Amino acid sequence: MKNMDVHPAKEPVIYVVEPYGGSVRKHMPTLPLIYWDDAGVTRGDGVFESLLVRGGKAANLERHGKRFRDSAKAMDLPEPPLEKWEEATRLAIADFCRGDDDVEAKCTWTYTRGRASTGHPTAWVVVQPIAPKVLEQRKKGVSVMTTPRLWQVAEELPAKTLNYAATMATLRLAREKGCEDVIFTDGDSGLVLEGATSTVISVKGKKLRTPAGPGILPGTTQAAVFDYAQEQGYRCKAKEMTVDDLKSADSVWLVSSVRVAARVTSLDGKKFKAPDNAKEIQDLFAAALSR
Repeated sequence: MKNMDVHPAKEPVIYVVEPYGGSVRKHMPTLPLIYWDDAGVTRGDGVFESLLVRGGKAANLERHGKRFRDSAKAMDLPEPPLEKWEEATRLAIADFCRGDDDVEAKCTWTYTRGRASTGHPTAWVVVQPIAPKVLEQRKKGVSVMTTPRLWQVAEELPAKTLNYAATMATLRLAREKGCEDVIFTDGDSGLVLEGATSTVISVKGKKLRTPAGPGILPGTTQAAVFDYAQEQGYRCKAKEMTVDDLKSADSVWLVSSVRVAARVTSLDGKKFKAPDNAKEIQDLFAAALSR
């Protein structure tokens, strides 16, 4: 895969989106945007999407748009006018990349319930550099621990909400234990669910597997990977999985929009050697987001 220029010193680019389909406007990153009574701050009440910027555009845009709309619906937020979010995204990417298609970046859509005093949602798009730690994990992989997820998630239609406090606390605990990431399991059945900010994919020969079951957020990157991998002759399936299933795989990966893919180098203390096809699999994942 071609090395991208991530320009770590670049300033973020922000565009505010009128929540009911009006104009989009550029916002100075040095000026405040959120009010003290915004539900995104006081309650974590809102939804978001993180997108990879590659080749001068947002990767996997259609899937992100659908999940964003579904998340808003699940949270009973007004339906977001996707054409305006896409317009803001194009403008922000153009401002950030300045015609250099080799620049890679992170784009985030944020949509909160808004101020208690007005009842109007708050909405904005940010394009910013990718954190060096994310790029390092792409290259080197991550050590992972499993842990039961002890809070409830909507089973019918999981939403990508701003309320990540419990997830972030779990990640801090993992780091205290010498791990870099976590894979959540169901507290009752012990079945594998998902990563803290990622979807789990196991590889065994030409088989790709991802966990299936209630409470798992649909993964946009995983969906793109499975579509592309099937075209390349891989057999892809979502199924119930145990931790032992992961430990018996040739390799296990945490996939997400911006980090793309990080290979699990150890799981609950069991070390995984890099398989012979590690680069092939990583290139497969990268290619799925470059179409």
